[in-house]
Amino acid sequence: MKSLGKILRSVQAFGRELSRKPTSVSPRIPVIGVALGGGFARGIAHIGVLKVLEQEGIPVHVVAGTSVGALIGASYCSGLSITEMERVANNTRLTSFARWTLSRYGFASSDRMISFLTRILKVKTFEELRIPLAVAATDFNTGQGVVFHSGQVIDPVRASCAYPGMFLPVSIGGRYLVDGMLSHPVPARPLREMGAERVLAVHLKCLSANGAPRHLFEVIGQSFAIAQEAMSSLWRQAADVVVEPDVGGFAYDDFKRANDLIHLGELAMRKALPNVRRWLESPMEAAYRGIERRRSPRSAPMPAD
Repeated sequence: MKSLGKILRSVQAFGRELSRKPTSVSPRIPVIGVALGGGFARGIAHIGVLKVLEQEGIPVHVVAGTSVGALIGASYCSGLSITEMERVANNTRLTSFARWTLSRYGFASSDRMISFLTRILKVKTFEELRIPLAVAATDFNTGQGVVFHSGQVIDPVRASCAYPGMFLPVSIGGRYLVDGMLSHPVPARPLREMGAERVLAVHLKCLSANGAPRHLFEVIGQSFAIAQEAMSSLWRQAADVVVEPDVGGFAYDDFKRANDLIHLGELAMRKALPNVRRWLESPMEAAYRGIERRRSPRSAPMPAD
């Protein structure tokens, strides 16, 4: 029986060592990037995703945004709090940044977005942002993706949001630029190029199953959604975790339903939290988790002495 007691004490001591967190060596936190995809008003759900990350203490080291994701990303990286972003979202309508116009290039100018962003952003250049940001747009003439991460912020965001057929293209440096969704629907790859070691990609599924479109903008939106789904394998390869808020029942201009969209972003992010938390585990915690998964629900009986 003495030998059995020694075995039991040894097993108990080993268990205590496994459960004890190291105090002398802190786990290295990987560089975490968040990719915010396009989706017009549905992109307000991004705020809910960022809200949960903050509440749970998940650090965000770099951000990349396309279209409305660029607008949300610029707001967050410039220093707006989640509360401030929620307030802006609830007070925003399409006319806050769109002005209807007669042009062969589109039905709306994004000139109002200049004053809108000038009013809400706390800084005006990429270099001043509290979190590094990449903004994705598309060269209208070549179809190539263009990623901005230096200089002035406002015009790249306008270009990233230049929804073809609705907004006029934006000219930057002699190039005509349109919505980044054509080249980077969810900008996960630009985050890798910025040094992100773990990428959380937020994808807003926008395919509509409501039958015949009501107007031209729904035709354009559905066409974008089809193209976005066809390209999904490209950006998914660069993502570690994909968060997909259930925004299918929302129209492209449902800005008045901001609180509902934020809530859906929160729900989707909380569902993905276990996978994201593993990025912050120390090697000992990861090893212990592996032992727990492999451990039988019932211990085998000790042989009699």
